Amino acid sequence: EPVPGPGMEALREENGCCGPAGDSDGDAPDSPCAHARHKLQTLLNKNMRIRMTDGRTLVGCFLCTDRDCNVILGSAQEYLKASDSFAASEPRVLGLAMVPGHHIVSIEVELESLSRPQYL
Repeated sequence: EPVPGPGMEALREENGCCGPAGDSDGDAPDSPCAHARHKLQTLLNKNMRIRMTDGRTLVGCFLCTDRDCNVILGSAQEYLKASDSFAASEPRVLGLAMVPGHHIVSIEVELESLSRPQYL
């Protein structure tokens, strides 16, 4: 399991986003779905790091997700995994990026962004 980097906190709670599809708008306020929705809402506009199955890492602002656990990041930057054939280089600026849920290995949220709004 990846170790969180400086200023990052691993997001370890189960949010249930990959469970059975169904509209949770009518859920009771104390239901697991309502709790998961609230947790996701608190993460909106927070900086996060997403590690992918192919070794790449994307860092950007969490904008939205869907039932398939796809994630949209704003102002995203891509970092390639260093290997024997090449060294880690400068990040590549992607801008708006969609990360397929089935390619996500881990998600980490920047601690500083949890205490301040990114966009007003």
